[in-house]
This record gives sequence, C-alpha cells and structure tokens, in this order.
Amino acid sequence: MSHRRPRRSGIALLLPLAVLLGACGNPGDLESAGPATTAVGPARLWPDLPPASTPAYDYGEAETETVDGFALPRDDIRTLDPLAVLRAQAKQHPDTFTGPLALDEDTAKKITRCGSDGSDGSDGSDSSDGPDGSDGPDGSDGSDGSGGSDDGSGASGSDGAGGAGSRGCPVLKEQYRDLTGDGRDDLIIGIRLPDDQLAVRVFTHEGDELTQIMSTSDAVTGVELAGRDLVIRAVSGIPGYEYRTVWSWDRHQEAMLPTKDEFLRVDGADGTPKSPAPRPPTASPSPGSTQ
Repeated sequence: MSHRRPRRSGIALLLPLAVLLGACGNPGDLESAGPATTAVGPARLWPDLPPASTPAYDYGEAETETVDGFALPRDDIRTLDPLAVLRAQAKQHPDTFTGPLALDEDTAKKITRCGSDGSDGSDGSDSSDGPDGSDGPDGSDGSDGSGGSDDGSGASGSDGAGGAGSRGCPVLKEQYRDLTGDGRDDLIIGIRLPDDQLAVRVFTHEGDELTQIMSTSDAVTGVELAGRDLVIRAVSGIPGYEYRTVWSWDRHQEAMLPTKDEFLRVDGADGTPKSPAPRPPTASPSPGSTQ
C-alpha cells in the first residue's frame, strides 16, 4: 500500500513570501485615519423669532456724497488741494455736528486757518515708510503728495505754509491709492479730532465729479493699506485688545463698506494683532501713497 506524502513544501514557501509582500509598503503611503466624524451644521436658536428688517443703528456706512465745485484737470485727483475739498464740504454742511460728515467747530476753524500760520508745512517727523511697508506714524509715505494753497479752484501747486501735514493743521498729509479698482488713484484724507479721534475720508472721481465714498471716525491706533483694502485699527475698552475694521470697495453700493470687523488680542508693545475673535461687521461713525 503506497502512502502519499503531504505536499507542504509549496505552502511553506508561499506563507513567508506573503508576509514579506505585505510589509513592503512605502513609508510615505497614505494611511487611514479611521472613520470620519459626521459633519454637524450650525443649530439655529429660536427659529420662530421673526427676522429684523431695519438696523438698530444707522452708521451711514454706505452713504456717499458729491462734492460741489471741483473740476479735475487732466482727470487726475492729485491735482486737487485736500484742504479745499474739506472746506467745500464744510460749506455744504455748516450745521452738521453728528454723523460721518460732522466736524466739530474747533476742528473746522483750524482747517480754515491751515496754510496761513507761517510755518514751513512740515511736521518734523520722519515720513519714510516703516520696515513692513506700512505708512509712517504721521500717515505720510515720503512722496511729494503736494496739497497746495487754496485758490478757490481746488487745484494745487506747491505746499502752502502750515498746510496738510503740518503741526498746526489737523489734516494729515494726503495719501493716494486705487481703492476702487478702476486703475486711477483715489484720495485718502485723515483729520485729527478732539479726544484722540481720527476721521478718515476717501474720495474718488468720475470725469469732473468728485465723490466721497467713505467717511468714518474712531479712536484710531493705526491705518494700513492691504491691497485695495483700507484697514483701520482702533482702541477697545478691554486692555490688550483692539478693533480692526477692513473697508473694501463695493461696486453695487459704489462705496467703501466695512466688510470685516474683528476684535483682536494685541501681542506685545508693537501692537501686532494675534488670536482673531470675529464679531459681526459694524461701522463706527471712525495712508501711504503708492506710485
């Protein structure tokens, strides 16, 4: 009677080979992180609450205004005297003391006297750009940015004595940047107000029409340009934090709108923002020239 030997040699060879092949994965291969968690959408509270139809406060963030009496030679907004623009606005609103167009009586008088105090028109500070490309502490960018004397036409020549940017004038050195995206510079004006407030106004033009497209004021700690956005940083009531509002051109409203409003932790004495904590966009009724 013949006995058949079990044929195990082939199986014995295949098992180690299978183990070796299973361990030959590349170290960089993708590995499963386990089952994915189920996405959970935001839960709406009080779904039966009727939505509001009007804002609680009118900040005037989308208000624009045409400034009368200005023609732009060569279609260039840099030919305008910023002091003449502000004086024309003051004449259009002689009794306006609240809202984004308001100027207190003392500031309005100082603007009227700008250019007539006999000073040299310099504020004595370094007007060069900071190391990060932002504007200097006085808002100037080292360019000529000439304002000129007010001859009634709004055209500018050389800087008048005690003009914009001088110590005795509340109007900071004018700044220029294309904020609307039409390829032409827009005019940015800063006005120092009482109680450490700063008003910021932006003007654009279409043909001979000069239009204010932004006006806001706040207890400002810095004004920055980021692309075509204007970023305003302001003091908060909580030590170590500040507000940061980003104003952007909106072609539908044809105005600069506060498209992003944040409450930020300030990291250190240099004021570098850290740890954003978003809040709903609001506008508070609160420069750097690029060639």
